[in-house]
Amino acid sequence: MSIQFPHGVTVPEIGIGTWFVGDEPSRRDEEIAAIRAGLDAGLRVIDTAEMYGDGRSEQLVGEAIRGRRDEVFLVSKVLPYNASEAGVRSAVHASLQRLGTDRLDLYLLHWRGSVPFDETVAAFERLQKDGDIGAWGVSNLGPDDMADLPHGCATDQVLYNPIRRGPELDLFPILRSRGIPVMAYSPLEQARLLDDPRLQALAVDSGLSAAQLVLAWVIRDGDVLAIPKAGSAGHARQNAALLGMTLSADVQAEIDRLFPAPQNPVPLEML
Repeated sequence: MSIQFPHGVTVPEIGIGTWFVGDEPSRRDEEIAAIRAGLDAGLRVIDTAEMYGDGRSEQLVGEAIRGRRDEVFLVSKVLPYNASEAGVRSAVHASLQRLGTDRLDLYLLHWRGSVPFDETVAAFERLQKDGDIGAWGVSNLGPDDMADLPHGCATDQVLYNPIRRGPELDLFPILRSRGIPVMAYSPLEQARLLDDPRLQALAVDSGLSAAQLVLAWVIRDGDVLAIPKAGSAGHARQNAALLGMTLSADVQAEIDRLFPAPQNPVPLEML
């Protein structure tokens, strides 16, 4: 499976998340090795943000991809209080400097703030014209927010995993009708899902790790890009081993039984 963005670019269905990456200097070498191992194994999308560690994540990612920029589909995010016309331009240039690159492949509004969407999107479009970014999108926007958003959005990055299924009811149908793929952050619920004994048992029966089982479920429909954090090279390789894999209908049905979707729409959740 591959994920296709509205502007025609395709990427693998699993990427590399970097929330909290770069926060602990003692783990720097291990975290860089994990990113590079993911790239070696076929992962391509790396997601970061100016907010993560006040730029430390972007700096670490920049070091990890040095000399390999053309292998990467690079994503970062602008904070809502930097989302004015002048603020976006200043923020993206600061991100580019920390990342050691001249362009982002995708630039997201991290969540909705007080700056009107029209102003932010106009700034994004100027960055596209100037070659600073390839496409723009959003994060943490629910159905009502998406209805207010001007045309041109490439993705909506939201919290989604077996215990956070609310977006399936109201948000995902809107995105699918517009041909907009989802980016799923915290697809393992920051590893908390991996302690569930029911998932552990089902994973053993399926010949997968618990993490692989959950990730395979998250990407099952072919239009959701999961961006789990990989804390080690081994974890990155395990994630990449799922590329192209499809869960059996029986396993999908069992996860649906264990973690049913809500019956009615719920407000979009965030971590």
